Parts: sequence; C-alpha cells; structure tokens
Amino acid sequence: MKTTVFLFHPNLNNSTVNKALAQSLDNDIEVRDMYSLYPDFKIDVSKEQEVLEATDRVVLQFPMYWYSSPALLKQWEDDVLTYGWAYGSTGDALHGKELVIAVSPGADNYGREDFAKYTVHELLRPFQAMNRLVGMTYIEPFVTKGASTIDRETLTKQAQAYNKYLHQENLRVLGDFE
Repeated sequence: MKTTVFLFHPNLNNSTVNKALAQSLDNDIEVRDMYSLYPDFKIDVSKEQEVLEATDRVVLQFPMYWYSSPALLKQWEDDVLTYGWAYGSTGDALHGKELVIAVSPGADNYGREDFAKYTVHELLRPFQAMNRLVGMTYIEPFVTKGASTIDRETLTKQAQAYNKYLHQENLRVLGDFE
C-alpha cells in the first residue's frame, strides 16, 4: 500500500510535534512538506492530483489552529479537489482511497466535560464530510493532544506509534456519525 503524507505546518523548522512525527516515518512513506512546496500558496494542481492518484492512503498531517487546519490545507482542498476530478458525476479519482487525518491540537482539553466542549473528532467533521463527497474511506484519525506541552518521552512514543499506525493494513474505518 502506497502511503503519502501531506504535511501542512506553516513553520516546520520550529515545530516539535509535527517535525518529530514526520521524521519518525520509514522511507517507504512519502512525506510532502506542503508549505515548503507552496510558500506562496500557488498550488500546482496537476502535480497534486498526480500524487493523489498514485497513492492508496492519503494522510493529511497538521497542527490544529483555532479548532481547524492551517490556511494552506484549506487552499489545497479548494484548488486540488475539483469538480469532475474529485467529485461530481465524473469525479471519481479518489474513490476507494483511504484518508487519515493526523492532527496535533496544542491543548489537551477536548471533550464534552473539558474546556473545549467538543472532541477532536467532532472538530474534524468537515474533513469527514469532504471524504464522503470524494468517495474516500475515512480512517480513524491519529491524534496527538497536548502538543504545546508534550514531553520528550511521550513524543518519542507517539512518533513510534504514528509510524506503526501508518504501516497497518487494516485501520479502523469510521462511519458517518462516529
């Protein structure tokens, strides 16, 4: 299974969590640093579509900003996931591919009883809806909570778990309301 990680971090050099997660991956997983590729937000749509067509498992990795994603990820979705290619009556290029969201919220206070009052999974619903529209299989997200305060030992274990997770053949598929 070909896995490609689309890494959306606006300042990867100063990242602790996303850099460690990406660096933990074996060489058989392609990691694309999207902010390095597109610092001006001028996305090469045909190149991105070509990469997507050549992969079986698409991983969108990013830090959670204001309960959402960095701006370039939204721009990438708007530009790359076009009508007639990704969705619509003839848009089937992504059908059957897996989508994994690898997200790292800075805080560790997500949940009904916590400060945020929403779970991370609930905040990722727009990605789940996009996944459904383009005919992909939505895999249980890989979440690294507390990115702003994570200690080195926990981060090392999480990075190892990430590499192992992305190498698993049968990851848990989430339904529409999970």
